[in-house]
Amino acid sequence: MMSELHKWIRASEAEYSIPVIAGIVHYQFVTIHPFFDGNGRTARTLTTWLLYMGGYDLGKFYALEEFYAEDLEGYYKALVTHPHHNYYFGRNEADITPWLEYFLKGMSIVFEQVANEVAQYSKDKKDDKVVDLMRPLDHRARRVLGLFVNQNMIKSSEVANILSLSARQARQLLTQWVTQGWIEAVDPSKKGRKYKLAGEYKDLV
Repeated sequence: MMSELHKWIRASEAEYSIPVIAGIVHYQFVTIHPFFDGNGRTARTLTTWLLYMGGYDLGKFYALEEFYAEDLEGYYKALVTHPHHNYYFGRNEADITPWLEYFLKGMSIVFEQVANEVAQYSKDKKDDKVVDLMRPLDHRARRVLGLFVNQNMIKSSEVANILSLSARQARQLLTQWVTQGWIEAVDPSKKGRKYKLAGEYKDLV
């Protein structure tokens, strides 16, 4: 029976989507019950492997095993598609639509949770990056950084105006910031040069 199941998997790849194949294989494996113990765990592992090979990789964020562990009653209830447990006494011909609906809904829930976790992880990483970039900037640099919210480049006169500095002081400060690395001169050869954000600071605004 296991050999036939393997052949069916290979033959069905062009007809059914991977999640549907995985759901059917899960049910059939549990129904065939090839081992004395551990059939459920093996079925869930096989399901995860089929999904992984089909491009449905959950990585290290979450596993279907965890979903089933949190809903054991619903899991076992969905697998009861026929009153008899024996493969040859009806379970091989049972309507497994309820099980597939449960299985696919579970997949949907799990992948949605993973998507949320990935989004939160990305946000946390971005927040950490912002903190690291802002740390070396003093209060004057942070005020000038705000100028880039509405424009790509700034002039020394704008810096002088927002910080109440002389033109000479503003130019000195801009030179210092260029050395620090968070801004750069757009055209150093021009007398009335402009400045833009440098490196990773471009992503802050």
